[in-house]
Amino acid sequence: MSKSARSRGKVAASALAGASARQATTIAILLILALAAPFFVGSYLLSVLIVILFAAYFGSAWNIMMGYAGQLSIGHALYVGLGAYASAALFSKYGVSPWLGMLAGAALACLVGSLVAVLSFRFRVGGVYFALLTIAFNEFTRILFDHFGWVGGSSGLFLHVSNRPGDDLLSLRGSPHMFYYLLLTLTSLVVLLGRAILRRRLGYYWRAIREDEEAAQASGIDLLRYKLAAVALSASLTAIGGTVLAFYDNNLYPDTVFATSRSVEIMISPIVGGIGTLFGPLVGAFVLTTLGETMTALSSSFEIAGLKQWFYGAVLLAIVTLKPSGLWPFMRDALRLGGQKP
Repeated sequence: MSKSARSRGKVAASALAGASARQATTIAILLILALAAPFFVGSYLLSVLIVILFAAYFGSAWNIMMGYAGQLSIGHALYVGLGAYASAALFSKYGVSPWLGMLAGAALACLVGSLVAVLSFRFRVGGVYFALLTIAFNEFTRILFDHFGWVGGSSGLFLHVSNRPGDDLLSLRGSPHMFYYLLLTLTSLVVLLGRAILRRRLGYYWRAIREDEEAAQASGIDLLRYKLAAVALSASLTAIGGTVLAFYDNNLYPDTVFATSRSVEIMISPIVGGIGTLFGPLVGAFVLTTLGETMTALSSSFEIAGLKQWFYGAVLLAIVTLKPSGLWPFMRDALRLGGQKP
């Protein structure tokens, strides 16, 4: 190796080490700010932060299926609803711990997601047709729960709210502060899980399937097995978030829990932040929620119907058009936080 080549190698290694250090420092600072935020904001801003964390968590769970494995789901509200109803019904009817109900909801969502995947992938239904199938299953389940009297049907399922001297994490009964830190923990864990997966064989297989299924199959990758794993994991994680949502809202209605608009909201954060990246769903959730709340505040002073929706849509269109790969890759490169895509 020539002297100039060794010199360039040392420079590249130094730049990579510097980028990694900046990335670690940035993450540490943001985590400290996130941990301290509830002590410095009012109840309204705390509720906004909780909405951001919900969007970030659900977006990260959806990103595993679409961003890593390339399997488009437009019916992810199905798994939110299954997790929410399973844990809430077991808690309200039989007094089962919400943590056990959470496991039951995750298992149910995993089973249903696997059923959808097997029906699709076994018969080579993919792409847009698979996405349409996820919508169909979501709508079928919504109609089913709308007439399911045991869980309240269209009248809704309500969780008992009792006055407690403090937070009860075991029963998921407590203040918004408790739910904030719970969601912050869950979101951090799903990001760490994604990072671990991307560094292992499973992650490489998923990305190979995402880029070219035929080439991946020709190289010996079992398409059904690994696509099924992506769907099952994404569905289970989404159901876990559904449990937290149920105990935070304390009421469930089929038309809202299983609404297609909820599935769209889950998708938007990763799309805007950067599909297939670790921090894209978090960035997208923060930007979109902040934008939505800002437009709500601004439009309240104007009596123009649809002003908020129009401006919100225009900003989304601008982001998707100008930065089709998402905001996070642009921010990562601008801040020189590292060369790896995630």
